[in-house]
Amino acid sequence: MVGMVRLLEKLERSSRASLVVAGLAVLAFIGVVDYLTGFELLFSVFYLLDVALAAWFVGKGFGLLMSVLSVIVWIGGDLAAGAHYSNLVVPIWNAVILMVFYFILVWLLARLRSLHKELEARVVERTRALTREMAERQRLEEEILKVSEREQRRIGHDLHDSLCQHLTATALAGQVLVERLAAKSIPESADAGKVVELVEDGIDLARNLARGLYPVEMDAEGLMSAFQQLAGNITKGAKVRCVFECDKPVLIHNDAAATHLYRITQEAVRNAIAHGKPRRIGINLSEDNALVKLTIEDDGVGLPEESQPTDGLGVRIMAHRAAMIGGTFALEPAPTGGTIITCSLPKAATNKAAAKR
Repeated sequence: MVGMVRLLEKLERSSRASLVVAGLAVLAFIGVVDYLTGFELLFSVFYLLDVALAAWFVGKGFGLLMSVLSVIVWIGGDLAAGAHYSNLVVPIWNAVILMVFYFILVWLLARLRSLHKELEARVVERTRALTREMAERQRLEEEILKVSEREQRRIGHDLHDSLCQHLTATALAGQVLVERLAAKSIPESADAGKVVELVEDGIDLARNLARGLYPVEMDAEGLMSAFQQLAGNITKGAKVRCVFECDKPVLIHNDAAATHLYRITQEAVRNAIAHGKPRRIGINLSEDNALVKLTIEDDGVGLPEESQPTDGLGVRIMAHRAAMIGGTFALEPAPTGGTIITCSLPKAATNKAAAKR
């Protein structure tokens, strides 16, 4: 069966001239065998096969020609082999009936071939349209991520450069006021000091928000620092022990890759806290055999049995981010409970100066 399929594929790729020559050669071979076996054995089915192949692979015109030639060779071979007919009408009638049958077959095969080609053309066109649609969808998704990252960076800069500086100036002015009130022994100086403390807490909060919006510094070690800071903020703010582990420095020279890896980690940690109820979250960054590997593991309740790992929007976004930097994404249950999220990408992808963002 496999050999037959390969033969048909080879015939599809053959030139028209070679198929015409092959069809005529097969007809001659069948005619010789028909003559040698005598007129008592019927060989019409073999002529039929040659006619069908000619009509399918070469065309309707050649199929009709082969039909006429096949009838001529068949009748001529029988006559040469010693066939005798009581009346001249008999071979003519047989030839006409067989030729009509061949003509009908050629017409049906030509029609079927035409429909087959139209279907192939439609499939090709639909495939091209689907490919264009998928490419456009991917372009739009990447553009949305670019706009999102750009806006987050802008807001982060505004928080750091504008709001933090304004709050710092407010805290300094408040501190001056506290000192003046204390110098005059006014009891409200303590209340003013508390206001200054609240403003300083606001400064810390604004800085943390700014780091969350634009966390990765523009240097090779920025991702490790960002992960360390993220783990500290999670431990402090979410009351979940979060640790960052990196046995040896992993330098990421690609700002886009570093940002996407951080966003994947940020989303994974957020999902773990929201749905997994973990006591511990581990973030591990490693490099081995020219492969950078990021792993986020928690000891929470794990994945719900009735849901698929790719059901959530956050998971799809993480997978898309991994694909954008040429990496692979995997989400699976941890052996001891909880979940493990892994993102791996070639080291070469972290060295490119220009990447999708």
